[in-house]
Amino acid sequence: MTPIDASQPTFISQLKAAGYRTAMVGKWHMGDGPGHDPQGFDYWDVLIEQGEYHNPRFLGVDGLREVEGYATDLITDMSLDWVDGLQGDAPWCVLIWHKAPHRPWQPHPRHMHMYREPVPLPRTWSDDYATRSSSARRAAMRIAEHLSVEDLKQDPPEGLGYEAEALWKYQRYMEDYLRCVAAVDDSVGRVIDWLRARGDFEDTLFLYASDQGFFLGDHGWFDKRFMYEQSLRMPLLLSYPRLVPAAQVHSGIVTNVDFAQTILDFAGVPAHPRMQGRSFAGDLVGAPSSPPAEGMYYRYWEHDDIFHKAPAHYGYRNERYKLIYYYNDGMGIPGTGMFTYPGEWEMYDLHADPDELNNVFHDPAYRTVRDAMQVKLWEAQAAVKDQPHASQGGAPDSKGPLARHLHPD
Repeated sequence: MTPIDASQPTFISQLKAAGYRTAMVGKWHMGDGPGHDPQGFDYWDVLIEQGEYHNPRFLGVDGLREVEGYATDLITDMSLDWVDGLQGDAPWCVLIWHKAPHRPWQPHPRHMHMYREPVPLPRTWSDDYATRSSSARRAAMRIAEHLSVEDLKQDPPEGLGYEAEALWKYQRYMEDYLRCVAAVDDSVGRVIDWLRARGDFEDTLFLYASDQGFFLGDHGWFDKRFMYEQSLRMPLLLSYPRLVPAAQVHSGIVTNVDFAQTILDFAGVPAHPRMQGRSFAGDLVGAPSSPPAEGMYYRYWEHDDIFHKAPAHYGYRNERYKLIYYYNDGMGIPGTGMFTYPGEWEMYDLHADPDELNNVFHDPAYRTVRDAMQVKLWEAQAAVKDQPHASQGGAPDSKGPLARHLHPD
């Protein structure tokens, strides 16, 4: 975890300058102490690092304290209490940032009766990684092998073979994961009911999102990090009944970098000049303010050969194809034995292979697409002032054969 310089401009600082009252409660996990505590908020109360599920510690302007109760319920209570205590008619923005369903998945007792029936296995549970790079195959995120006793809350029954034990672990994992999500569902329902009771629901921009996706047995994995779809794709639901027609599905590419611009656009507040991203507010009201995103750039910086064994990589995804480069190089941790592996490529045709089981990077039939996607990757990196890893051999000549696939003369 790299601490943030919390004085950087954000959509919160822009809203506050425009007269909004602002608050955040819950998971911060971007460092604490001078320069790293939340800034730009009228009120903040944040968990320490990932936070505890039961009787969590909260850090606020008055210091650190333990609060009795269940984290998901407390975060919601504290958020709504702050809004209820406001005076006057000035607009407000509150960030309700839950820690659930983060590992180690400790449900509230009221949900312990749920999901006892077998949870169906995902289609890719038995992925054999046959065409996947060695970089991906090294990951220590296998449900069968890498869930801990802390995760499972008990030892597997004795006498189970490898496959039977893997299925038992999957069921235990999914029971607790889904029970933790049930508490978040309760919270969302409470907030919606509260908004309606106040008469504010129609005029409130309400976003439900996550900071990443998660493997729920897909490819045999738990956790996140990889650029594969289940980890890359994030839940995002938006409600603004006064302005946004209901039951829409946005089919374009949206990333969390777009959230700030979109929120400010809906609020009628100018974005900071340094902000990246694209507002998709216009897409939802039938008046796009800019061309749709052609693709997206992703980078996972941490090269961890100790815990998760998820290699450093970056890539580019458009509507049909995904290109990934595992450059496998991190800062290293002295004395840990970390070392660098050779770079490796993967590419997937998401129309023909939505489950990403067949790496076609080396398939001659995809050579033209592969070359074009590499150019798009380099262009996307340049747009955010990133650059190819040295092991890649540098960017293509803008007049070279790769570029001509995209910019024919």
